[in-house]
Amino acid sequence: MTALCASLLLPHAAWAQGPGTDIHLVSIHLSGDQVTFDRALNITNRDGYDNQPSFLPDGNSLLYSSNRGSQTDIYRYFIATQITERVTNTAPESEYSPAIMPGTNMFSVVRVEADSTQRLWQFDLNGANPRVVLTGIKPVGYHAWGDANTVALFILGDSATPATLQLADVRSGRAQIVAYNIGRSLHRVPGRAAISFTHRVPEYLVKQLDLVSGAVSPLMQLLSGNEYYAWLPDGSALMGLDSKLFRRVPTSDSGWQQVADLSDVGISGITRLAVSPAGDRLAIVAARPARQGR
Repeated sequence: MTALCASLLLPHAAWAQGPGTDIHLVSIHLSGDQVTFDRALNITNRDGYDNQPSFLPDGNSLLYSSNRGSQTDIYRYFIATQITERVTNTAPESEYSPAIMPGTNMFSVVRVEADSTQRLWQFDLNGANPRVVLTGIKPVGYHAWGDANTVALFILGDSATPATLQLADVRSGRAQIVAYNIGRSLHRVPGRAAISFTHRVPEYLVKQLDLVSGAVSPLMQLLSGNEYYAWLPDGSALMGLDSKLFRRVPTSDSGWQQVADLSDVGISGITRLAVSPAGDRLAIVAARPARQGR
């Protein structure tokens, strides 16, 4: 690796029918304005769809969605042992977008039910006791937790209505629309009571929803060609384009700065990113080269 200083959502079936993707794990070293990456490891390394990584709070394992056959389930990868365990096995239902629920040993998912309804569900960490979190709110595409009772939802649109950002209270089961025509990347902003989301205007602009005041404010423009980004604990952001990683401090005028080129370790077609809570590891979703597994 070369290190440098520093809407229309498709139906759920497209999650698992697109090009093959792998999840790569790299170590992050952050020192002031400098960030470097090393020890790249392909933790899935198989043909098919492996996507949507999400670290557990201790940073020692991560959950991700994986399509194997006719359904998509949640798997867990343990970093120290390099062991992968299947967590859910729920045919004919499928699960996507796993995320630990704040202050619990449970995780939430977007579940595609037998009749194709998409709602937010929760499971125990071992995959037991599935139950609906928000009964009447659908179709859910993606989500991010603000706190134990508040969750931001990407609600799918259709040919006449754009996708919306809705903020839901799990105690009341009610949600309010915050924004229209949003993208698929929702995150809790580190160090703030806020959720970030992308707004298509027409390029992707990252905005912040203050969970206390309800105010929405712009943060930064994404580079053209990718709608995904992730936050580092210091408040800077990462995003990828093809094989390159870029970093930006939203409060700085310096814009996006290239910090790594991962082409020499075979990583390209970067989309989603996930940063561990301590900021020492980065999970990278990237296209799987056609030559592999053939």
